[in-house]
Amino acid sequence: MLIAISLRHQSLTRASLETASIRRLGPVDTTALTAAVSAIPEALWDAENADKPNRFEALDVTRHIVFRFVSSYRDWRQSYDRPLWAEWRPLLEPVLAQATADYGYTRGAYPRVMLARMWAGGVIQPHRDANPAAKWPHKVHVPLLTNPDVSFIVDGAHFHLPEGEAAEVNNMGVHSVENRGPTDRIHLIFEYYDLDEPAPDWVDAPAGASA
Repeated sequence: MLIAISLRHQSLTRASLETASIRRLGPVDTTALTAAVSAIPEALWDAENADKPNRFEALDVTRHIVFRFVSSYRDWRQSYDRPLWAEWRPLLEPVLAQATADYGYTRGAYPRVMLARMWAGGVIQPHRDANPAAKWPHKVHVPLLTNPDVSFIVDGAHFHLPEGEAAEVNNMGVHSVENRGPTDRIHLIFEYYDLDEPAPDWVDAPAGASA
């Protein structure tokens, strides 16, 4: 069963600050960003994808343009700007701010920001975002271009994420994506956390210690 995301999920798992499955964050004005993304030449997609830092087997069918990324897969508190961030920042920041307004953080940070493009007919296999740096921040998707036959699946439940509507996803759950439609799917994907929120004890534990 395909579930259109129209209701807010209020149940949050406080241990990771993340939603139980999908949490609707509301509409976002993506007009300018979508127009710019639609005009990206294939050569730039190819070059940026070849140089991307996020190389995971489950994402092989997805091409990325990465604007910001974590310095270590263990700690989200250290991140850096990639070359295209300065150029795209004026287009990205208004969308990031609108998508995260519901959290109410005075000092929010975006350790990872990227575009993810999935081919028509592509399938991202079930997986969890297992690295420690992904465990604490909110993982937010803003669909820029999609089609009705794209499903985001979390722990067996199918959701459709409409264009221009931000949603937090539970990346600690088993999730996958199916693009059964005739067009590519492009999402703005980013992580968000509160700089004033104390970090969990396990992030500073010695490597190999149990969380």
